Amino acid sequence: MNSILPSHSTFVSGARPIRPRISVVMVVYQTGEALVESIQHVLAEPLVDEFVIVDNGSPADEAERLRLLGLTEPRVVLAQGHGNIGFARGANLGAETARGEYVIFLNPDANLQDGCIKALVAAFDGQPVPTVIGARVMNTDGTEQRGGRRGEVTPITTLLSFGHLTARFKGLSKFEIHREREPIPAKPVPMPTISGACFALRREDFELLGGFDENYFLHVEDIDLCWRARQAGGQVLFQPAAQVIHLGHTSLEHPLKVEFHKGVGLSRYFIKRADTLQRYVIAVLLAPAILAMSVSRPLIWKVTGRPI
Repeated sequence: MNSILPSHSTFVSGARPIRPRISVVMVVYQTGEALVESIQHVLAEPLVDEFVIVDNGSPADEAERLRLLGLTEPRVVLAQGHGNIGFARGANLGAETARGEYVIFLNPDANLQDGCIKALVAAFDGQPVPTVIGARVMNTDGTEQRGGRRGEVTPITTLLSFGHLTARFKGLSKFEIHREREPIPAKPVPMPTISGACFALRREDFELLGGFDENYFLHVEDIDLCWRARQAGGQVLFQPAAQVIHLGHTSLEHPLKVEFHKGVGLSRYFIKRADTLQRYVIAVLLAPAILAMSVSRPLIWKVTGRPI
């Protein structure tokens, strides 16, 4: 883990349990109204012993509400004052601060559902180190959200996915990596890639992997973590019994900036994992196209009226 504790961070905490078993880590930045509901769902879960909130730069009123929460809620540990250090570094800071045996990373626009924490932790029984376990990510209408369980993320599958081309052309169906339309498994199953909206690791898993790669500023750090877990001889599991409702697209940050970071992150990931000269050249050559398709998505959303 290449994070260092920012010297200018400030921490607010109530009476923390001596030996927390389960810690939830949430990185917050310009989240908007969804944050309040997400926090309420975490605090309503009795299995959560410790709730670490890393504030990467909330508006003044929201930052003050978080500060007061840290002073009044015994389970909350709040890190503030370090500025926007990016999601990966913020998540590492949260994990370094947390003391639980299990660390669950949760997006600030995601709402835990009944039994989610219990199901995530139970799935670790008998599993090797490292293991990453992802929740079943749902839309508000009860359907499973795209991206919660995926196959191998590659330059080709990414380009085809952006345009939903695998669904439009039968000949490309073999490149489809999104599996939310497949039957729901009866138990946790291996899955190359899960969603960063809600997932869990044991502390030993996190430490063996060295945490998140902080060279990703926003997005793709979860894909990278899943890949590294499998490269290390571990596994990634999808736990269908652990459900979380992910609102998505709630950030007050401009969508163009968010998608720019996603495009940069994907390009970096493909170059990083290229294990032959040919794959490296392909990743480099496709990087501009991936970035261009990423930043074009907000315009498409505006025209079509829906995310892609």
